[in-house]
Amino acid sequence: MDQDSHCTAERELLEAVSRITTFSTTSPCDEEQNQPKAEISCQARKENPEKDDLQDSSASLSSNSSMTTKELQEYWRNEKRQCRQVELLFEIPSTRIVEQHFSKYVVYKIIILQTGSFDSSKSVIERRYSDFEKLHRNLLEEFSEELEDVTFPKKTLTGNFAEEIINERKLAFKDYLRLLYSMKYIRRSKKFIDFLTRPELQEAYGCLRGGQYTKALEILLEVIGLQERLTRGNPISVVPTLCAIVVCHKDLENPASAFEYGEKALACLHVRTSHRYYIPLLETMITLAYELGKDFLSLQEKLEEWKAKKDPIRVFTLKELAVREYVQ
Repeated sequence: MDQDSHCTAERELLEAVSRITTFSTTSPCDEEQNQPKAEISCQARKENPEKDDLQDSSASLSSNSSMTTKELQEYWRNEKRQCRQVELLFEIPSTRIVEQHFSKYVVYKIIILQTGSFDSSKSVIERRYSDFEKLHRNLLEEFSEELEDVTFPKKTLTGNFAEEIINERKLAFKDYLRLLYSMKYIRRSKKFIDFLTRPELQEAYGCLRGGQYTKALEILLEVIGLQERLTRGNPISVVPTLCAIVVCHKDLENPASAFEYGEKALACLHVRTSHRYYIPLLETMITLAYELGKDFLSLQEKLEEWKAKKDPIRVFTLKELAVREYVQ
């Protein structure tokens, strides 16, 4: 490779590195802009793989960097491993000020939707500054290195309810959530998922325990879609929510809907027959199948097979298990 070609190759690598390390705010109306710049660079790089095949025959320093071509190539390979197409987009379109007794705070409306196409099942949640602050504090306990350069918007002694401050925080929290989601280990962490789902789940289970099945079901159906998106690599984690939906539908005398969600839960548990929900769910599904005129014998065989392998132990009903979730 001649000297001019070598310099050109280094410049291309430097430009790629520059694009990776730049974080920008995106607009939801442009599909390409729904991706952080690191991910856009990753996509472009995949479309031009030949640029990754630069030879590292020379170890001379670039005029624009102290890194050699070989070091730049290795840096790019490491960055490519971390590149991932963004699947969820976070928007904070509005806020509202809440005054309760002697307290006053701002609530941020967060819309979570899938990128790349029209999303008819977007999720809408609300969180206040203290919720974000608690999330950041909890994440620092486990991911201090990953969050070392992440700036969290600080509270001010005055002006917290000024329109300018609120608008600045809307943008800051939007970028903060997108940045967290772009980090694989953080987006899969229980702390991050709990921030996005736990308050609603706690409310839903509170309604379920109080016999407010219609209200509980309404909330659970809102949450389950987001839960499934956040935990695609761990379907077992959505089983309690699916089973709570079964309980609500069953008590509201909607056996067909209860059976539908029960099948989803059983599919998640097909390799986890030791799970605490497995037998109560099987027993409920047998009852529902019999009521609906469906095949219940195959379910009965699974139940008998399990009982033959396990020592007899006290098993809660599906409803008993559901009301015990999220009990403080």
